[in-house]
Amino acid sequence: MKIYNKYIAAIAVSLVLASCKAPMATVIQDDVKNNIPENFKQDEQQDVNNNSGTTPWRQFFTDPNLVSLIETSLKNNQELMITLQEIEIAKSGVVAKKGKLSPTVRAGLGAGVKKAGRYTSEGAGDASTEIEPGKEMPDPLGNFEGGLMANWEIDIWKKLRNEKDAAVAHYLSTVEGKNFVLSNLIEEVADNYYELLALDNQMDIIQQYIKLQTRALEISKIQKQAAAATELAVKKFEAELAKSKATEYTIRQQITEKENQINALCGRYPQPIVRTKESFMSTIPQTVYTGIPSQLLANRPDIKQAELELKAAKLDVEAARKEFYPSLEISATLGLEAFKPSYLVKMPESIAYNLVGELAGSLINKSAIKANFQTADAKQIQALYEYDKTILNAYLDISNLMSKVKNIDQYYQLKSQETQALDQSIDIANQLFKNSRADYLEVLLNQRDALDAKMELIEAKQKQLSTVVDIYKGLGGGWK
Repeated sequence: MKIYNKYIAAIAVSLVLASCKAPMATVIQDDVKNNIPENFKQDEQQDVNNNSGTTPWRQFFTDPNLVSLIETSLKNNQELMITLQEIEIAKSGVVAKKGKLSPTVRAGLGAGVKKAGRYTSEGAGDASTEIEPGKEMPDPLGNFEGGLMANWEIDIWKKLRNEKDAAVAHYLSTVEGKNFVLSNLIEEVADNYYELLALDNQMDIIQQYIKLQTRALEISKIQKQAAAATELAVKKFEAELAKSKATEYTIRQQITEKENQINALCGRYPQPIVRTKESFMSTIPQTVYTGIPSQLLANRPDIKQAELELKAAKLDVEAARKEFYPSLEISATLGLEAFKPSYLVKMPESIAYNLVGELAGSLINKSAIKANFQTADAKQIQALYEYDKTILNAYLDISNLMSKVKNIDQYYQLKSQETQALDQSIDIANQLFKNSRADYLEVLLNQRDALDAKMELIEAKQKQLSTVVDIYKGLGGGWK
C-alpha cells in the first residue's frame, strides 16, 4: 500500500513539474511614452496651468444655436447609442469572468432504469441480494435521485483573476471609447455648423454679385444703344450673369446637404437648422491654450483607451501563460438516491454524497495552449504599437494645428486686405465703364477677382473657427 501511495505521489509531482514549464511573455518597452517631448515646440515654453482640453464644452462654445445642436446630438446620435451598448456588453463580460471565481451550484432531479445481464458480476450480485428479508432486488432496477451539485475551480495560479482584471480593463477602455466618440461628435457638429454658416454667407455674396451683374448688363445695353459699347460686351455680361445664377443653385444644394448632415448627427429627419449668419464674419476665434504634451496622456480619451487595451492585453498574456499550469477542480454532490420513490424519504439510508478533488494538466499535445499563448503575446505587442501610434499621432496633430492657427490668421488678414482693395477697384472700374473710359473686360475681371476673394475670405473664417475646434478636440476637450 505504501509503494502504491509513492507511485501516486510521484505521478502527481511529475504532472505538476511537466505542466509548469510555461514560456515567458515578450518583455516590451514603451519608448514613445517615455520619450514624449516636454513641449510641442522645442523653442517655446507652454503654460502648464492653462490647458483648453480641460474646459467643459458648454463653456468653450458660446453660440446658443450650436450648443442646442450639440445637446440634441448627444441625446439622439446613433453611433453614440451603439457605443453605449458596447459598454454594456463589456460590463457583462466582467460579470461573467468574476463569476468563474465562485463555485457553480446546480440543483437537479433525475430518474432512470437499468437492467444488468444475469451472467455478469453486477447482475449475479443483484440476484443474490435482498433489499429486506425475503424481498429480492428489483429487476430491472430503477433509480430516482435529486440534490445539489457543485463545481469549483480553485484559482491557485491567479489565472481567473487575471482574466477578470483583463475584462475590467477592457470595460474601462470602452468607457474611454465612448468619451472619444463624444469628443468626435461635438467636433463634427461644430465643424459642420461653421461650414453651414460659411455657405450662408457665400450665398449672400453670390446674390449681391448677381445684382451687380444685372446692373452691369443693363448699363452695357444702354451703352450699346448709344453706340458706346458693342454686342460682344452685352453677351459677356449675360454669360457672367448666367454663370453666377448657376453658382447660386450649387450653393443652395450644398446648404441642403450640410443641413441634412447636421440632422443626421442629431439623429433626426431633415428640418431647418436654426442659426444666425449675420455675425459669422465678425466672430473672433477662441484663444486656445495647449499646456504640455504629457497632459495628452490624461486628457485624450483615445490615448487612455489604447493604454487600457494594452493593460488588458498584458493580463490576457498572463492568463494564457497560466494555462500551462495544472488546474485544481473540486466537485461535490449531496442529495437523495433510491431505486424506488417511496424509499427517498427513508433517511439516512437514501442520503448520497460525493466529493472529488482533481489536479490535472496537459502533458502531451499542448499545441492549442501554445497557439493561444502566442496569439495573446502577439496581441500584447500589437496593443503596444497601437498605443504608441495614438500618442505620436496626438502630438503631431496638435503640432500641425498650432502651426495652422498662426498661418490661417495671417492668411485671413491678407485676404481681408485683398477684398477691401478689390471692392474699391470695382467702384472705380464701374465708374470708368459708365463714362466709357474703361473696357467691359476690366469690369468683369475686377468683379470676378472680388467675388473669388470674398468667397476665399469666408472660407478662411470658417477654417479659423474649425481649426480652433480641432485643437480643442485634439487636446482632449469635448467629452467632459
